Amino acid sequence: MATFKDFRNELKPNWCPGCGDFAVQASIQRAAANVGLEPHNFAVVSGIGCSGRISGYINAYGLHGIHGRALPIAQGLKMANRDLTVLAAGGDGDGFAIGTNHTIHAMRRNIDITYVVMDNNIYGLTKGQTSPRSSFGTKSKSTPLGSIEPALHPLELAISTGAGFVAQAFSGDINQLTKIIEAGMKHKGFAFINVFSPCVTFNKVNTYDWYKENLVNLEEDASYDPTNRSMAMQKVMENEGLVTGIIYQNTERESYENLVPNFKQEPIVKQDIMIGKEDFTKLLKEFE
Repeated sequence: MATFKDFRNELKPNWCPGCGDFAVQASIQRAAANVGLEPHNFAVVSGIGCSGRISGYINAYGLHGIHGRALPIAQGLKMANRDLTVLAAGGDGDGFAIGTNHTIHAMRRNIDITYVVMDNNIYGLTKGQTSPRSSFGTKSKSTPLGSIEPALHPLELAISTGAGFVAQAFSGDINQLTKIIEAGMKHKGFAFINVFSPCVTFNKVNTYDWYKENLVNLEEDASYDPTNRSMAMQKVMENEGLVTGIIYQNTERESYENLVPNFKQEPIVKQDIMIGKEDFTKLLKEFE
C-alpha cells in the first residue's frame, strides 16, 4: 500500500516560503495515501497561477492545463477512465474568474471528481492584483484606490448550483484539510473544496493570524447538520463564508457517469474501439 512518501517526487516547489499551497500539496498527498490510492491510479489536473504548479509536484499522473480549464480536462479524463481517481486544482482566479462557467457546470453536472481551490483572495503569480475573491475596498496594483466590486462567495455559489459535496478548509489546519480532501475523494460525485491558502507576499490582510481569529469551525458545532441544505446556506451567510468543515453533502444523488445511458463500467481506454470493415461500410451508407 502506498504511503505519503510515494506521492512525492524530486521536484521542489518554488512557491514563496510560507505560502499556503505547501499545506494543500501535503494534504493531497496524505489524503491519497489514506484512502488507499497508488500513484498509477491517481491524476491531478491544474490550471494557471501559483496553484497551477501543484500537478507537477505530486507523484501521479499530472497535467498542467490552461487558464480556467482544469475542470473540463479533469472531467474528460474521468469519463475516459473511470478507474482513475481524478483531482482538479486551481486558484480563486482560475476557478472564479475565467473558469467560472466551467465551475458552475461541473457542480451541477456531478462527475465523480474532486476540485480543490487554493483561495488567497489575490492574483499571486502576476504580482498582486485584485481577484474575484478580493473584498470590497481591497487596494492592490490593479485597484490602488480600492476595489468597487463585492467579492464572489464560492460556498453560496456551490450550494445554490447543486453541488453534492461542498467543503471549506484552511491551510493553517493541515489535519482538518487532509480529512476534508479524503472525504471529497470518497464522495461519489463532484466534490468542491475551497481552501483559504494565504498569499504571504501580496495579501497582507487575509493572513494566517487573520483567519485564525475569524474562522468558525462547523465541526465544533454539535447541532450542525451538513445534510441540511437550507441550514448550510444559512450558516454560510451568517458567517460571511468564514466557516470550515464539510458544509453540505448529499450522498443520495447519482454521479453523472452512472446516469449516462449505455455508459460501460469498463473504462473507454480498456475497451476495444476498433470497428470492422462490415460495420464501417454500413455506417458510411447511412450518410449516402
